[in-house]
Amino acid sequence: MTEVNSPPRPGGWTRFVTARPGLSLLAALVLTVLAVLAGSGVAERLGSGGWEDPAAQSTYATKALEREFPGSQPNLLLLLDAGDASVDDPAVTAEANRLTARLAAEKGVVGVGSYWQAKASGTSSSLRAKDGHEALIAARITGDEKTMGETLDRIAPALRGTHGPVEVSIGGGVAVRHEMQTVIQEDLTRAEVIALPITLVLLVMVFGSAVAALLPLGIGIVAILGTNAVLSGLTRFTDVSIFAMNLTTALGLGLAIDYALFIVRRFREELATGADPAAAIGTTLRTAGRTVLFSALTVAVSLAAMLLFPQYFLRSFAYAGMAVVLLAAAAALILLPAALILLGERVNSLDLRRLLRRGRTAAARGGEGAEGDGRLWGRTADLVMRRAPFFALATTAVLVLLGVPFLGVKFGTADDRQLPSSAESHVVQQHIRDGFPGSPGGGLEVLAEGRATPAQYTAYKERVAALPEVARVDGPLVKGDTAYFTVLPKGEAVDEEAQRLVRDLRATAAPFGTKVTGTAAVLVDSKHAIGARLPWAAAFIAVVTLLLVFLLTGSVLIPLQAVLLNALSLTAMFGAVVWVFQDGHLSGLLGFTSPGSIETTLPVLMFCVAFGLSMDYGVFLLSRIKEEYDRTGDHAGAVALGLRRTGGLITAAAVILAVVMVAIGTSRVTNTKMLGLGIALAVLMDAMVVRSLLVPAVMRLTGRATWWAPAPLRAFHRRFGLSEGEGGAARPAPDAEAPSGPAGRERDTADAHH
Repeated sequence: MTEVNSPPRPGGWTRFVTARPGLSLLAALVLTVLAVLAGSGVAERLGSGGWEDPAAQSTYATKALEREFPGSQPNLLLLLDAGDASVDDPAVTAEANRLTARLAAEKGVVGVGSYWQAKASGTSSSLRAKDGHEALIAARITGDEKTMGETLDRIAPALRGTHGPVEVSIGGGVAVRHEMQTVIQEDLTRAEVIALPITLVLLVMVFGSAVAALLPLGIGIVAILGTNAVLSGLTRFTDVSIFAMNLTTALGLGLAIDYALFIVRRFREELATGADPAAAIGTTLRTAGRTVLFSALTVAVSLAAMLLFPQYFLRSFAYAGMAVVLLAAAAALILLPAALILLGERVNSLDLRRLLRRGRTAAARGGEGAEGDGRLWGRTADLVMRRAPFFALATTAVLVLLGVPFLGVKFGTADDRQLPSSAESHVVQQHIRDGFPGSPGGGLEVLAEGRATPAQYTAYKERVAALPEVARVDGPLVKGDTAYFTVLPKGEAVDEEAQRLVRDLRATAAPFGTKVTGTAAVLVDSKHAIGARLPWAAAFIAVVTLLLVFLLTGSVLIPLQAVLLNALSLTAMFGAVVWVFQDGHLSGLLGFTSPGSIETTLPVLMFCVAFGLSMDYGVFLLSRIKEEYDRTGDHAGAVALGLRRTGGLITAAAVILAVVMVAIGTSRVTNTKMLGLGIALAVLMDAMVVRSLLVPAVMRLTGRATWWAPAPLRAFHRRFGLSEGEGGAARPAPDAEAPSGPAGRERDTADAHH
């Protein structure tokens, strides 16, 4: 690195963030306290649903049925277990009728019905178990998610437990969602307790200095608290999923640590050359700071793509992810420089590695730290580039092979099996699946709108009953010009037959308007909504990413390589998701129940998050390679030196982020476990396989053509482009001879091996 003799005058941004560092930190402290107050209790205002398309036919029918026939879609089920007795025993019947009447008298509960009521009226019912020892009371709790949760908390203690000859357990959709919300909050707290101390230990190992290690952690906490305040504000205007809080914690810690690692590392490098703190900060912000800003934009773009989908589950992750990314970047570019100005050389204080490695000079501590001396990464780059065809083909083949299981993916909906097998609502729903006929609670409802005669209703019912997937048709229940039928499928509530039944019902002719809802109908509509918007989301990510990487590198080929290699780095994650969570391998070890499918929105979410994080590491590597190429014109030497300078740091950042994601993956909720462990795998594969092996191999194969761009685009880049160089916009010369001759290239290559 060039020795700093007469540092350039600080630019406007540097003057802005370092003019009054003490005041900046005080303002940050005040804002953080306000964020804590604004974001307190945010989890209680978040929802646990959001998988349905608000504009779908099933959503319209659900709302219409709730309005006209409140009891048509029960979301509360009481499982009455009579032990060895029959549910038809007089004592059991009397107690069941008493509980039914008590539930019907509760405020906020409508549409109460039971097996015993159906039996008394002489109608058939699927609310009695096949063995005759269990039966159900069904009802609907009204209101929004928060109101339903409050009602359940109020009535559940009096209903749950032993009542004379029966034992009562509580299930149904509202119980599943409420229990899931509680478990997620508990698991998130535990994940933070696990992740924070481990992260601090890793940062100490990376930096050596305890003071330097605390800075990234502080930036992460500020980002998390700020995002909680943002989410709290959004709940006043729109629905936000509680699952988004997991992403807030993971990205808040992970990305803030990534950004702070690169800022602190560059600052310590500048100090080691003899620069004073103000000059070191100026150089740091012009180089690493510029790259951090670019990286944050690429991650935010990937997360913003989820705004194109109608499900608020996905949109919530866009809200949380974009907020935490931008806050982490802002904290790293504003608060961190202020703290470094105040600390100066004290950033290297409390070197806890001194006990293991005595005699290290201050310069060595400042210059190595996170990335070490890089010799291992330099040797790795040389080996890979000498055998570039082999490493390119072998790595690609392995990644494709790891992704093969995803070809067998089956999409489903999130249900009680997201919860641990011991959860009460899971136990109740499993009893219903295993022991009751006709999948009660999983049937389809057909909303009929328009005036019709009894004969027309009867004729339609007969046509529906003749469909091969139908077990039974109940109804119609008529209210004015509106009626509804309940259709019970022969198989599972959301299997392929049930989804085919949805399509058949929608295609069945009727003399009135019909709309179909129910669990399988919501799944069909959700898959359609995602499939229709997925190409647009992918195109948005690809186009904006190509533009951002072009602005960074000035190359036409590098952006294409970045998008393709990043997508390839995700194959292992998607293959593992199907092999583990759909097919159930390792379910005992990881402690979850496989539903035999993947929730429809999860692959979209995981792609957007993992792709953004891959671009995060890609930007850091490419910016350093570009800086060296601009300086020397030696393509191979620039790749080797770029990997040497950033390989250790990227790996350290990836390991720390993986630790945070694994902590999130200890959740007892399967979707959260899948998200955490899947993204941890993707991050490690990207940093240790793609960035270390595939990228240098491919760049070696493409040679100097890597940096080619047509003349109009080169002019555009010279005006608007950015890089991690001292001079702002990069100055590539991809179509000319290298600025340095053979001797110069030899010197740079030797430097890469130093």
